[in-house]
Amino acid sequence: MTDIDLAAYLGRTGAAEETLSLAALTRLLHAHVTTFPFDTVDVLLGQHRGVDLDTVGAKFLDHHRGGYCFEHATLFHAVLLALGYDARLLLGRVGDPATAPRTHLAVVVTIDGVRHLCDPGIGVPPTAPIELRDGARVEGGIWPHEIRRVDEGSAGAAWQLWRVRSGGWEHMHTMDELQVREVDVAMGHHWTSTSPRSHFRRSLTLARHGVAADGTPVQVSVSTDTITERRAGEPSRQRPYAVEELPELLPLLGIRLDSPEATRLVERVRGLREGVR
Repeated sequence: MTDIDLAAYLGRTGAAEETLSLAALTRLLHAHVTTFPFDTVDVLLGQHRGVDLDTVGAKFLDHHRGGYCFEHATLFHAVLLALGYDARLLLGRVGDPATAPRTHLAVVVTIDGVRHLCDPGIGVPPTAPIELRDGARVEGGIWPHEIRRVDEGSAGAAWQLWRVRSGGWEHMHTMDELQVREVDVAMGHHWTSTSPRSHFRRSLTLARHGVAADGTPVQVSVSTDTITERRAGEPSRQRPYAVEELPELLPLLGIRLDSPEATRLVERVRGLREGVR
């Protein structure tokens, strides 16, 4: 792990360097998820430069971009270490843990002997840490989230993240306790960014968290075909959009692309709609 420009991160997010505590960690995580969008553009365009800290730091802090879980967790983990937190990375499987690869990355932070999950790169993330304990729940953000402990036999305990949507509880991912090394992160990213089976190679996913004037959490997401607006406690609103709208939508989500990249993205999404994978 190389050095992170902590001053640049704090300046970009508006977060403060505070005495270590759960309250301070909560403010830091909230600042992160409301600053940096979830952004799979580089994967979709086949131009991703990797998920090492130097690359991620330049992308997020210098170029005003976001990324997906490997990038969010890598950056947030480095910031936590620079601030003095006891933090480690965990890899997880999105969906059915019996068949899914380990393609999700999150951070676990230990404060006063209690471990808390911070998951800034899940797309619609919990906006506060969740204690890593069976049944622990956090109500903030767009939806309530809950931790459930499962037993994976000889592999030991694992931790599932669930969220409540209109249809009830939905399983997000399952994280194991195996040590995570840089090569594990690189391999997970390689599969996610290059495999024909990867969801991010076959669809557009952009999202940005925010807070309404009355303090209510809000989120806007853009998929291959639709724009979805979410407001905590209310039904989601969704509409189709014309592919030509994409260059105008990107700045609203905090995503900066140069003109050639925006043009390529429009053509790529048009191709996806026409069934060109």
